[in-house]
Amino acid sequence: MKIAITYDKGEVFQHFGHTENFKVYTIEDGKILSSEIISSNGTGHESLAGMLKGLGIETLICGGIGGGAKVALAQEEITVYPGVSGNADDAVKAFLNGTLNYNPNTLCSHHHEHSNEHRCHGDKTN
Repeated sequence: MKIAITYDKGEVFQHFGHTENFKVYTIEDGKILSSEIISSNGTGHESLAGMLKGLGIETLICGGIGGGAKVALAQEEITVYPGVSGNADDAVKAFLNGTLNYNPNTLCSHHHEHSNEHRCHGDKTN
């Protein structure tokens, strides 16, 4: 099994569609075998779903995420755990032991053409 986390400087990055990196974990028998940082190569929003599927990702842990990206990930059969913040490694460990604190209703709705504001429903920083 492979898990991806939106990633920035050890933390869960808070906007799926703008993440520059993912940390990808290979899991076997409930244990982390390895992890690596993968660049999004400028890919954004819904296009990231195909990229993650190509990497063999089955599960995504992230902060905020838009509705279109959620749909695209579902079409690629990638399970999403949004609304997560904090240390990326700790989030994966929590996921593996069934204690991940996430909010399935987290939804980024800040896609404004001329604004740099970032507002995600369910984001604790708003």
